Amino acid sequence: MLLTLAIHQPQALVTIVQKTPSWVWGLLAALLWLGMAQLAQRQVRAARVMLMPVAMAGLSAYGLASGFGAAGQAGGVFLAWIAAAALLTAASLALRPRPPAGARYDAVSRSFHLPGSAAPLVLIMGIFFTKYLVGVELALQPKLVHDTTFALEIAALYGLINGLFMARAVRLWRLASAGRRPRNCRDVRESV
Repeated sequence: MLLTLAIHQPQALVTIVQKTPSWVWGLLAALLWLGMAQLAQRQVRAARVMLMPVAMAGLSAYGLASGFGAAGQAGGVFLAWIAAAALLTAASLALRPRPPAGARYDAVSRSFHLPGSAAPLVLIMGIFFTKYLVGVELALQPKLVHDTTFALEIAALYGLINGLFMARAVRLWRLASAGRRPRNCRDVRESV
């Protein structure tokens, strides 16, 4: 419906944007800032590597709960979300097992040196706009909240995005694990 509205009555989009609560634009600004910070090469503490996938999973879970939880579809929707995330994590790791070129782990400071990337920004915006557009679509067509196919498609979309975030974190944790493992017996003796 939203696409049809945009094509046939584009002025309605202005009304939708005007009726959007101001906190949504504040959240968008914060997420844009967070995503754009990923464009630059940076040093990140090991604990923060998991913060992004966990935060984005939280936003996805909130999107699913607020969109479909009251309709009694929470179980199937969350199961589809988790399954899609797990499948994409596994597929992404199988296709690209290594961390990004230029990523390094410093065991002394327990931090990662990461190259800049637009991928986190794209994924963050994917989650934000999925939540936003689903909210608009459900406001325009409230009966969609009971449409199992629609709910499962949205759950799968969130899962795909979250799977990519999780695969990135797993790659980096593998890099950290490799950096902490002694390379040979002499390294073991020296570390004791």
